[in-house]
Amino acid sequence: MMKRTKLQIAASAGILVFLVAALAVLAQPPGRGPGPDSPPGGRGGPGPQMPPGAFGPMRLPVMTALDANGDGELAAEELAAASQALSKLDKNGDGKLAREEIMPAFGGRGGAGGPPGRGPGPGGRGDFGGSPSPGRAQPSSYQAATQPKDDGERAILRALDEIQQKQGRRLNVPTADGRLLRTLAEAIDAKTVVEFGTSNGVSAIWLSLALRKSGGKLLTHEIDPDTAALARENFAKAGVAEIVTVVEGDGHEKAKELKGPIDLVFIDADKEGYLDYFQKALPLVRPGGLICAHNMNPRMANADFLKAITTSPDVETVFYMEGGGMSVSVKKR
Repeated sequence: MMKRTKLQIAASAGILVFLVAALAVLAQPPGRGPGPDSPPGGRGGPGPQMPPGAFGPMRLPVMTALDANGDGELAAEELAAASQALSKLDKNGDGKLAREEIMPAFGGRGGAGGPPGRGPGPGGRGDFGGSPSPGRAQPSSYQAATQPKDDGERAILRALDEIQQKQGRRLNVPTADGRLLRTLAEAIDAKTVVEFGTSNGVSAIWLSLALRKSGGKLLTHEIDPDTAALARENFAKAGVAEIVTVVEGDGHEKAKELKGPIDLVFIDADKEGYLDYFQKALPLVRPGGLICAHNMNPRMANADFLKAITTSPDVETVFYMEGGGMSVSVKKR
């Protein structure tokens, strides 16, 4: 029998104790050392090599390693896989996790390596280091909830809650990301939206909140027939079945049948296929339209797709790191 390392023993027997200790040391509020709003760097796990400054504020490497679907919560199956996930942070292979392996690195002005106290990005002020200014709320304290404007919106939000409570955690967008999608679609007055990766329909329902007002339609692609059937049931339950059309089959093949102009594309399917979705959709997206992609974090993002959206002269890309993380690329006019 293979000898178990100290890390494996600790992870399998006392993972919760480890997490509590790590988070207690590291998850300090802004202005008191490293915390969950610190930018990434220094992670020892495998994954794509990201361009400097590609990602904004990030979570602790420990949480990033354990949270497989990036929704900010740890499910039973994620805790069960904790030993293997944490071993990816063991950069020197000694079977233990040192402080420097679990502590996020800081970036400064213009990206990693700059002075602390200013968030990552060109000239961005993040206030992640130093003392908070008197009378100023800290970024982590900003919270809001969707306020329904009419009975129709109230019914959709109620259906969303019911779907998520009864059907459990699937490969869905967290609420923060769903709200962002709805906000973007409404901001550009989207009429035609295309989604790759339906799951049970949560992201599509969020998008429908905008489309019901613009008179728009959503075409969503799902490869699994049973999942597609469940999504259709959920769309009927939410009262958006007339807005959303589910296309069954391989999204890469079905994408060849799409016609433009498209206002917004949301990619949340097979990660290795993101680049192909992007390349097929971009010519059909109208100038000023958007291509959004989910799970944009160092552990899950596809390197080829990331390179394409950050180096193409045809799009301007920013990253939103709440929830599961999302890239938002606008097609230049």
